[in-house]
Amino acid sequence: MIFLGLVLIVAALVVGAAIVLGNDGAASLSAFGHTVPGVENEWQVFLAGALVSLVFVLGIAVAAGGARRSIDLRRELRDLRDEHEESVTTLEMEKRQLQRELARARQNAGQGGPGTVPNAVPAQRVAPPAS
Repeated sequence: MIFLGLVLIVAALVVGAAIVLGNDGAASLSAFGHTVPGVENEWQVFLAGALVSLVFVLGIAVAAGGARRSIDLRRELRDLRDEHEESVTTLEMEKRQLQRELARARQNAGQGGPGTVPNAVPAQRVAPPAS
């Protein structure tokens, strides 16, 4: 693709040079009802047209780049939103499971089931001996 683009660029430059060198007659260029100063030959009119087309192509490239960035940003935001929803769903499922386990543990503790310590006293801090 790069090679094809370079071939097209060279071909356009060759054709442009041939047009500029082959047209040396008198001409005038007017825009918006006014004559453009400094344009007196046909090749200058051609160069003015080439400049306008260059600005046009540059404008299209800038607009396409902006649209591409906007599309990429929207896609990234959508992916992040999906990831967030997945993580929230996962956390909600884990919360429900932990709540069930806690309810089972409390039920077993109330029944004196295996692995429970009735009347457990929380550990107290022991002050270090005074020296």
